[in-house]
Amino acid sequence: MTRETLRIYVDEAGDSTLFANRRRAIVGTEGCSRYFILGKLEVDDPAGLGQRLETLRRQLVDSPYFGGVPSFDPARGKTAVAFHAKDDLAEVRYEVFKLLAAEGGALRFHAVVCDKARILEDVLRRNELEPGYRYQHNELYDGLMRSLFGNFHRLADAYDVCVARRGQSDRNEALRTAIDHAERDFMAKYGFARGARDDWRIHVSTPKSEACLQAVDYFLWAVQRFYEPRLDNASGVSKQDERFLKVVWAQVGEIHDLHFGPARGTFFNAQHPLSLEYRFGEQKRKKP
Repeated sequence: MTRETLRIYVDEAGDSTLFANRRRAIVGTEGCSRYFILGKLEVDDPAGLGQRLETLRRQLVDSPYFGGVPSFDPARGKTAVAFHAKDDLAEVRYEVFKLLAAEGGALRFHAVVCDKARILEDVLRRNELEPGYRYQHNELYDGLMRSLFGNFHRLADAYDVCVARRGQSDRNEALRTAIDHAERDFMAKYGFARGARDDWRIHVSTPKSEACLQAVDYFLWAVQRFYEPRLDNASGVSKQDERFLKVVWAQVGEIHDLHFGPARGTFFNAQHPLSLEYRFGEQKRKKP
């Protein structure tokens, strides 16, 4: 009997920074995100998706329309090398989102979202109780990894997890520990294990080497644009944008908003869609 292997690609959006020099809180200020998001993309046919993304990228690179565009300069290491939603032009994003949406059910995306303002409150409260405690960036990342993999998603005989490298360190053992903790959480919650430790293969790579990491980056960027307000140059007003998330919403299995609603957070899915009106409408109405 053939063993089914679920292939999963993991990346982040936003940053895990809470403080600048001298412990100055900077959450939500320019250059520091208000939200930190960790997402995973389940891909049925990684080789096929990678080939389609590479074909699209080569077609765009060869197009005279993009001739002389800085992001298409190979020396800059941006679109000419790999897709990255933050760096890609709007015309490029349109083509990539169209390709991803056409994959349909072959892609399934899940994410956890944390409000760093709430995390900051918890850290400051802990500092009062434990003066020697110092927040480390990786603890937030590892905690979200545990939350992401502790929820009940698709089951398989084996799991191949490719995680986007953070900085210069791949932190393989820390990632393995976070997923081990998630598996114990899963067992405690649901009463059975998804597999033995050896059924989980975890490795670290880069978007240039693993095209499917480029795909999960696009899903994460759509979620980030939903949560993080951006200045609209035409109106001068900061606002969120949900149109990108709408393009791929049919492929979203779940978004777990950890700090919205009840103590365990709110789960957004096909039955309970995530919308700006629901997530931020009440907050906006309270403003004078």
